[in-house]
Amino acid sequence: MGAVGAFDDQEGVISSGCTGFDINCGINMIRTNMHVNDVQEKMRELIAELFKNIPCGVGSKGKLRVEPSKFDRVLTDGCEWCVDNGYGVKEDIKNTEENGKMEGADPSKVSERSKQRGRPQLGTLGAGNHFLEVQKVNDIFDENHAKRYKLEKDQVVIMLHCGSRGLGHEVASDYLHIHEKAAEKYGIKLPDKQLVCAPVNSPEGQDYYKAMKCAVNYAFANRLVMTHWIRETFEKVFGKSWEEMDMHTIYAIAHNICKLEEHTVDGKRRKLYVHRKGATRSFPDTPALIAGSMGTASYILHGTELAMQKTFGSTCHGAGRAMSRHAAIDQFRGDQIKAELAKKGIIARATSPMVLAEEAPKAYKDIESVIDTVHKAGISIKVARMVPLGVVKG
Repeated sequence: MGAVGAFDDQEGVISSGCTGFDINCGINMIRTNMHVNDVQEKMRELIAELFKNIPCGVGSKGKLRVEPSKFDRVLTDGCEWCVDNGYGVKEDIKNTEENGKMEGADPSKVSERSKQRGRPQLGTLGAGNHFLEVQKVNDIFDENHAKRYKLEKDQVVIMLHCGSRGLGHEVASDYLHIHEKAAEKYGIKLPDKQLVCAPVNSPEGQDYYKAMKCAVNYAFANRLVMTHWIRETFEKVFGKSWEEMDMHTIYAIAHNICKLEEHTVDGKRRKLYVHRKGATRSFPDTPALIAGSMGTASYILHGTELAMQKTFGSTCHGAGRAMSRHAAIDQFRGDQIKAELAKKGIIARATSPMVLAEEAPKAYKDIESVIDTVHKAGISIKVARMVPLGVVKG
């Protein structure tokens, strides 16, 4: 499930520690009108082209060059900046959490170092557990919601999982230091330093919230730029326009985020700063996109009223690691993992064999158990299960 913390909007705290390093690490889910048989023969070519066209890897730099004087608008406008500059369409904005833009972002609260890291990385996948997968819908559990999302069995869909790159990491690092000092300044006693925070109405609290929104908007923009390039790649490989292939955004969701929301507590409506670290939103009848580990299943679920009562409208965000990256590298070999995926009919491309080793499926928890837990708890309900046909890793 990760961690969910909700604090009063007047007397509570805002915590950079409870939001996480990769601010708005999230998922874009894109549908197509193609089925497995339509793409099978071109899968190897498709994955090779996606690997070429979507910059990935540690410290990777994108194809975009946004001038420093214009970069602040990415941080304030998110997906609106993308659409205004030819990346994505208005429908993408409509199908994105927060409409792809958190209001109140203030670039003056973001350090120059953060911006320097973020500018060349806009439109990049990054590394670690971030990925781009071409998937097929293997199982449908909820016919009504599947029809609403225009999903059917054996349909080809695309899952894009990444976040705010170096910009978000730097924002988190900057404010972890600031919040550590703030906790001492305001006499906040912490059981763990990772919970560093500041009172909600303090300068340290609100400055972080405004900077965090910039990282959130950057991540929304980052994923939409790549969504545009994914569409272009499909157009090249299949010789059709993305509209002909119905490559529309099903939904785009965030995790590792703090949001001011209204919830019922003890029978009363209250405004709360809800932190979701390693968790994602699960509002009634809204898609919840859950990524599995490499080579295993991923899920589309929908949120529930029970989640609003029990978890502040939250659910899990993915499988979650079962072993550290170092332990995985010690135990697994990248070429062996690639061969095992190939036996399952999954084409995998990565910047190095080490990436495949550290992201080995057995390095993560069992996604089926994770999904069954939240489904049986009633906080998010299974709609569809997807399995990978091809994987691009950083």
